[in-house]
Amino acid sequence: MGLRIYNTLRRGVEEFTPSSDGHVRMYVCGMTVYDYCHLGHARSMIAFDVVQRWLKASDYRVTYVRNITDIDDKIIRRAVENKESIRDLTNRMIDALHEDSDALGIESPTIEPRATDYIPQMLSMIDTLKGKGLAYQTKSGDVNFSVRKFKGYGKLSGKSLDELHAGERVAVLDDKEDPLDFVLWKSAKAEEPQEVKWESSYGAGRPGWHIECSAMSLAELGMPIDIHGGGADLQFPHHENEIAQSEGASPHYSSHEAAHHSFDKAQLGQLARFWMHNGFINVDNEKMSKSLGNFFTIRDVLKLYDAETVRFFVVRSHYRSPLNYSNVHLDDAKGALKRLYTALSLVPASVNSTDESAQTASIDWLNPYATKFKSAMDEDFATPEAVSVLFELAGEVNRTQSSELAALLKKLGAILGLLQRNPTEFLQSDAGNQAGDLSVQEIQALIEARALAKKNKDFAAADKIRADLAAVNIILKDSPQGTQWERG
Repeated sequence: MGLRIYNTLRRGVEEFTPSSDGHVRMYVCGMTVYDYCHLGHARSMIAFDVVQRWLKASDYRVTYVRNITDIDDKIIRRAVENKESIRDLTNRMIDALHEDSDALGIESPTIEPRATDYIPQMLSMIDTLKGKGLAYQTKSGDVNFSVRKFKGYGKLSGKSLDELHAGERVAVLDDKEDPLDFVLWKSAKAEEPQEVKWESSYGAGRPGWHIECSAMSLAELGMPIDIHGGGADLQFPHHENEIAQSEGASPHYSSHEAAHHSFDKAQLGQLARFWMHNGFINVDNEKMSKSLGNFFTIRDVLKLYDAETVRFFVVRSHYRSPLNYSNVHLDDAKGALKRLYTALSLVPASVNSTDESAQTASIDWLNPYATKFKSAMDEDFATPEAVSVLFELAGEVNRTQSSELAALLKKLGAILGLLQRNPTEFLQSDAGNQAGDLSVQEIQALIEARALAKKNKDFAAADKIRADLAAVNIILKDSPQGTQWERG
């Protein structure tokens, strides 16, 4: 049995095959770059990084597009507050995004389009929608999408128009024809910076958020996309609106045909065949929110914990499940990852070459551990089960010190973006170990002083050095080859 993916569109797990033989086209909604990336962004980036890694390990060619939203109300407000240009703010935040993603071991997407580079494509799509009667210009100059004229709205979220309408307040109607309608083109306001005003046949303005992804995905991947992904919070309204815009603008769509045919079938007029959504992240069992004071950026967390520990914490939960962040859970993840690296530290250094381990093509998938790992990943990217296989392998490496099994452990870990560091370097890493405040050089000097004390039969002094190091979480391991150490 091959890869099966939970498809939000049909609310069930389905067998996956790409629309083009051997080539998967995947689009994931990226960040709006007005501030540093937070834990929710980390979760989404890691989840879809693992997806594309497994697709590649499964011998698919992957074109992975993750966009950047570099024009938005929040961006404009922040730039005005900071008294800096939109371009300066977004460039600075994009650099920070790349630093954070690199730290977490996120492989770069194939294409990373910026919304402001696709304004002509957005305007072309808006023209098409208006020409089909699916969009209209208001008295204020905005161009809105007419939700009720698109047959099939709500199919991703499972919400009917009546349900959606009941949840809207008439007070937000303004000059919309219906409260559910959403903006495609925002008319420029006098107080807004000149750099966010583009000329168009609708007057000066800028795009709405939803139309940006529709234009970028169509330009880079066409339709249908094999996999469209993002956080669960984007399922409605963002992804629902993307479907309406993209499919409504398709030459294969007409309101008459849509009324009589299901648009859930894979066809040229469909935006995406599979929709994937990663779960929410909570902090100490509460929704992460600035108002609650439990909002953490990736940078905040990396001051306390090693980046690979954070990645491991995310990976060992299924991408669709809620993820609860707490120091207790991060400490547990740190200890668990340490056990895997401890197993790798038992084998010759040659096994820990990152060049060899990264070559997943050399994995013997008939090996029972590899077969079990593959079965887990093929069932909707079940990383918790895949991680359990890593621990089974580590246990066997501990027992046998088999270089072959250690190499397999490292290669399977690579698919999850784990276990690619030198074990000694990881075990001696001081990230998140503020209690010690001892450098590697200081620790090594104390170990040498202890060795000298033992040589001089001053065992009291040697024991005191061991006890002092243990008090700051430095664990010594004596062997015939000498004394090794690691942070507890």
